[in-house]
This record gives sequence, C-alpha cells and structure tokens, in this order.
Amino acid sequence: MALYGVCVLIFAGVVFVTSHVLALLTPVVLAIAAALLLAALFEPLVHRLTRARVPRWLAALVSVLGGLVLVTGTLVLVGIAAADEATKLATQAASGIEEIQRWLVEGLGLKEEQIGRLQAQLTERLQGSGTAGLQGAATVLEVLGSALLALVLLFFILKDGPSGWAWFLRAFRADTREKADRAGRAGWDTLTGYVRGIALIAAIDAIGIRVALLLIGVPLALPLAVLTFLACFVPILGATFAGVICVLVALAAHGPTDALLVLAAVIVVQQAEGNLLEPLIMGRALRLHPAVVLIAVAAGSLIAGIGGALLATPLVAVLYRMVLAVNSPAEAPGTVSLEKPA
Repeated sequence: MALYGVCVLIFAGVVFVTSHVLALLTPVVLAIAAALLLAALFEPLVHRLTRARVPRWLAALVSVLGGLVLVTGTLVLVGIAAADEATKLATQAASGIEEIQRWLVEGLGLKEEQIGRLQAQLTERLQGSGTAGLQGAATVLEVLGSALLALVLLFFILKDGPSGWAWFLRAFRADTREKADRAGRAGWDTLTGYVRGIALIAAIDAIGIRVALLLIGVPLALPLAVLTFLACFVPILGATFAGVICVLVALAAHGPTDALLVLAAVIVVQQAEGNLLEPLIMGRALRLHPAVVLIAVAAGSLIAGIGGALLATPLVAVLYRMVLAVNSPAEAPGTVSLEKPA
C-alpha cells in the first residue's frame, strides 16, 4: 500500500509540474499549433508554385505574405464598414433598448427599479474592467508576439517541411520508422482535410448569414459575417455564440420581430451546416462524435482560453487518426496519401 501511495504522489507531482510548465509555455504552444494549421491551409499553394518551378523559399514567402495581406485587408474593410454604421446603430440601439425595457416591464412584470439596479451593476462592472488596462496591454503584447512567432514558424514549415520531416524520422529506429512515418502522414492528412473543410464551411456559413442580415436589414452585416466565419472554427459552441450576437444586434436595432427572423435564419444555416455541409465536405473520416467535440472544446478553453478552444478539435482528430494508423498495417481508411518528401 505504501508503494501505491508513493506512485500516486509521484504521478500527482508530475501532473502538477507539467500543467504549470504548459501554462508558462501556452503562447509558444499556441503559436506552433497556429503555424501548423496555417501550413496545412497554404501547403497546396506552395506545392503548385513549386511545380511551376518557383523556388520553394519564394513560394513559402509569397504564401505567408499573401495570407497576411488578405487578413489585414479584410480587417480594414470590416473596420470601415463598422465605422460607417456605428452612428446609425447607436441611434437604433437606444430605441431598441427602450423597447426591450418596456417589454420587460409589461411582458415579464419586472419593476423599473429592478431594471435600473441591473443597469447600474452592469455599468459598474464595465467601469471596473477599465482598471485592468495594464494587464490588457500586456496581453496584447503577448498575442502580438505569438502571432509574429507563428508567422516565422509558418514560413519555415512551408519552406522546409518535407526535408524537416525526413530529418525528424531519422530519430526513430529502423523497425519503428515506418510506423512513425505512417502516423505522421495520417495526422497531417487529417489536419489538412480538417482545416480546408472547416474554412470552406465557415465561409459558406458567413455568406449565408450575411445574405440573411442584408435581406432583413440588420446593420453591421459584414462585421457579423466575419465574426460568424471566425467563430465557426470553434465547433458547435462558436456558431451558437455568433448566432446569439447576430440576434442581439437585430433586437437592439429593430426590435423583436427582426430578431426572431434572424434567429430563424441562424437556425436554418446551422442545420444546413450540420446535416448537409459537414458530412459532404468533411467526410466521415474527419468527423468526431459531438460529445467528444464538446469535451475537447471545454477542456481546451479551460487550459488555454480561446486559442485552446480553437485547437482542441483538430488536435483530437489528428491524434485519433495517428493512433489508427499506428495500429493498422495499412493506411488508415478515409485518408488521402500524401506525397513523399523530397
């Protein structure tokens, strides 16, 4: 019994130390993971450029800079659109809030004193959050540092990916090298399929939401569509969060009728995504049970916040496919063979 107790204590100590080390290295781990996800997205472009006899380093540089310009340009367009509609939305929101207050009083029977007390508490909390400005600035610097590290790693992964993988395999014994190679290729294939599939699904969702918002006449249609696109990278919870934001904006701007119309549009788009787009685009090989996805997203968010929620699902999918590849003498079913490294 004493031996078991010592083993439990040692295991608990290892878990404690490992969790603290991972907490300290969270920005670096997130940067590496983001670089791998982006590399899976840009690898086809690099491959096409190299087949056109473009040097691989130049193809990698063009891909990284092109992606950076695309993201920056999109953010600028979203900022301009939000600035143009901010004044109009503020006026509409003021009347919308008054209508919501009237509905709370007349429909739910709340007293105006209770609503005023809730407003005062909310205002106090928002003002109190301003005292954390220094911590927020440090977080911004940390995010910028992680983003810069991810861009540099992305360039080197795209530039030296095949040769780097061959170098990595030399660390394994000859009798295990083939399994390691098979597992790595299955994992990379899964990651590539996941990133491309989820990006396409997110784009279709964003277009559908934008069209619905424009038809209903809800302001900030473009920023809300971009929010929907980004939120779709967090399975299940992300799309729900974006839909709630769209409904709240419609409620504040135009009242309950338009909010219900937006809610109906969000439900239609999400049902089409879950029952049609995801099986068609992602395929059965990349699909995980919703319970597994929820647990992975919850655990990832607890460990590393938003970044952990974004990376949890692809990480679980990749590990699952790698285990299948190691335990099978043949390539895991449903995957696509990758080109052998040069």
